[in-house]
Amino acid sequence: MAKYRKYDTCFFERYAQLCLTELLGGEFAGLVNRDRPDLQSPGGSHEVGIEVTRAMEQSKDAARHLLKEMAGVTATDEDIKNLEDLERIISSGYGYGLEDGDYIGYKEYEYWSMALPLERVLKSKVAKVTSGFYGDFERYGLYVFCKDNLSDFDVLKTLRYVRSLQRGYERRYSALFLSEISALHVCRLDDGVGKDERIISFDIDPDLRRKLFLESIKY
Repeated sequence: MAKYRKYDTCFFERYAQLCLTELLGGEFAGLVNRDRPDLQSPGGSHEVGIEVTRAMEQSKDAARHLLKEMAGVTATDEDIKNLEDLERIISSGYGYGLEDGDYIGYKEYEYWSMALPLERVLKSKVAKVTSGFYGDFERYGLYVFCKDNLSDFDVLKTLRYVRSLQRGYERRYSALFLSEISALHVCRLDDGVGKDERIISFDIDPDLRRKLFLESIKY
């Protein structure tokens, strides 16, 4: 029988690191899981530091939808096309990356239930990085798991919002990663970046999502 992690945020931090490695490669391949921020360059080099968090709109509808998605509670064989995915969601307690994100494992329910709306999350995280809460790194990144679907306009609006929040500060994020179940939006926040290079979006197909999921639940 496969062994899985107990509930903690490491699943999502590992998922974020693997996703960055698969899609962007390079320096992200060597990031290690630490604290303040969650992903850091190895060996204490302080080159790159990335904070990982999540966002979800808070409403009764969202809460009901979240509860409905919990695997092992309402998920049935008919709901989930791949029965192996159903077994994985129930046995591991995690569902992110499987079945188009339609089901949440019972272990990750706590993670999402504490999520704040995107704007509040960004304001809080920018305040922390500008205050020095995450220490001194050459470059900072913010990786946000988004439970709500983002339009192209939503991504652009979010990029502009973060740039406005951290304008004038020495310590600030140089990159914002907005992660949906089937896409990763890489937003470059530094000054002097061309319009066409500000946002680069990557599709995450089902095969890659399954690979990220399986790697993230391993010890």
